[in-house]
Amino acid sequence: MRYLESEENAVKTIYQALNMGVNHIETAIGYGNSEKYLGKALLSEKWQRSQFHITTKIVPTRDVGIIESSIDKSLENLNIDYLDCLAIHGINTREHLEITYDGIKAIYKVMDDGRVRHIGFSTHGPLDLILATINTDLFQFINLHYYYFFQHNATAIELAHQKDMGIFIISPADKGGRLYTPSPTLQHLCQPFSPLELNYRFLLSDPRITTLSVGPANPKELEWPLSSGDSTNPLSPEELEVFQGLETHASISLGSDKCSQCYACLPCPENINIPEVLRLRNLAVAYDMTEFGKYRYRMFENAGHWFPGYKANRCNDCGDCLPRCPEKLDIPDLLKDSHQRLKGLSGCRLWG
Repeated sequence: MRYLESEENAVKTIYQALNMGVNHIETAIGYGNSEKYLGKALLSEKWQRSQFHITTKIVPTRDVGIIESSIDKSLENLNIDYLDCLAIHGINTREHLEITYDGIKAIYKVMDDGRVRHIGFSTHGPLDLILATINTDLFQFINLHYYYFFQHNATAIELAHQKDMGIFIISPADKGGRLYTPSPTLQHLCQPFSPLELNYRFLLSDPRITTLSVGPANPKELEWPLSSGDSTNPLSPEELEVFQGLETHASISLGSDKCSQCYACLPCPENINIPEVLRLRNLAVAYDMTEFGKYRYRMFENAGHWFPGYKANRCNDCGDCLPRCPEKLDIPDLLKDSHQRLKGLSGCRLWG
């Protein structure tokens, strides 16, 4: 998604990745020229098809013709004759799941004839939908959000593991907290480690998790992440101590305003994603992760089902959430404070 500066840059980045031992490349037909650039790189006789796995993605549809033509177009773009993995890109609503269920026969057809070997799904949806999608038993892998700073999907991780699914974590460096540009406060709290290193270790040390995405924009951006890519051993006492220190610091900094992310406040009559707004506030107050908070907060009302919900200034003090909060938080007041901290400048998603 990020190496699209030019075909030359894309090819160099892919070559560097393969040279450094990367064996799984994920793209999507909707990521600009990503598939075509990857296909150009794979024309080289230097690489054997058996050396790597390729995943691409298609949007949910029940149209058999669209499913088959999209897959055939991806195979043409990629200059390959089969996909290791095909993901339904963004099962984010119940309607997406219903649509996918209706079109599953077409997907099984391309699996039967060898064009696709494994079927999975990516999701930015709510936890109950993720669990329901896993429980259809239609899929062999899942792409989802799960990081040290966002553990709400932990039960989905466990359920997918129980069903022997491949578990692919989306963008640990960026969506996990923009940890490649951490705040000075967070850097200090994570010493002697870096925040990004700790997030990678949180994930890599978990034997249930199969794959982390890296997403380099150029060859140089592969160097640091891949230097820790084999660090799958259990967390060390020193690492555990830092994680405990982060928890303690957050509790002290936030005091009685800390949202524990129980989600009992939902649904909101104004469709405010209260837990996510307050999670971003937690991070901004506890760790000075304000720039990350602004980056995510401005996606509200700009990203549709990829990041649903309205901004906190929509709160009208109805009080509907108050009796449901087990911590007795003054949610309307915290929403106002969150909006002032995070409103920043308006913006849109990279891909429409």
